[in-house]
Amino acid sequence: MDAKTDYFEKDAFSRHCGIELLETGPGTATARMKLQPHHLNHVGTVHGAALFALGDAVFAAASNSHDHVAVAVNINISYLKAVAGGVLTARAAENNLQGRIGSYTIRIENEEGQLVALFEGLAYRKIK
Repeated sequence: MDAKTDYFEKDAFSRHCGIELLETGPGTATARMKLQPHHLNHVGTVHGAALFALGDAVFAAASNSHDHVAVAVNINISYLKAVAGGVLTARAAENNLQGRIGSYTIRIENEEGQLVALFEGLAYRKIK
């Protein structure tokens, strides 16, 4: 499965959020999201759900890059820095690939390279 064409292109929610997939590789993915007013919460900073959506999009692209459908079984996100504008970039890296379970870390950074959120996920592969 080509993660970019077969998976991400069908992800209407990510497109709705303005998430753009930049690249994928075996167990990796990079995406960005230009922050818009609809991404902000009541105090004027990026909403946690927007950060989660960005992290989840690259997690999905990276975990589905091994020719098997993968679904999330556990996710943890830590919000580390408030931001109110600009472009956020998320990079997924595979930590472990053992049979049906894969572990991923996603770093979400602002334009200055500062860590905004750290997203960690476990994926379950539906192996035929």
